[in-house]
Amino acid sequence: MTTLLVNIHDEQQERVLLAFLNSLKYEYSTDSQSEISDAQQKEILRRERDFKAGKIKTEPGRKLKNAFCINVQDRVISNSLG
Repeated sequence: MTTLLVNIHDEQQERVLLAFLNSLKYEYSTDSQSEISDAQQKEILRRERDFKAGKIKTEPGRKLKNAFCINVQDRVISNSLG
């Protein structure tokens, strides 16, 4: 089973999403424990606006994956050397 986390920005989005899920008879649950703080929500919305305005430089996923793999390999080598 796969879990999908959706960040809903307002009540209208929530109503539309729930109506869609219900129309397809999907099983779903809500988790109020995973709510984010007001500051976190403001930061997410700011970053989304910056992205849409073209203020954020994006990188291809492959480049990020390669950088992560190199970093992990370096740590493994460093840890094995003591």
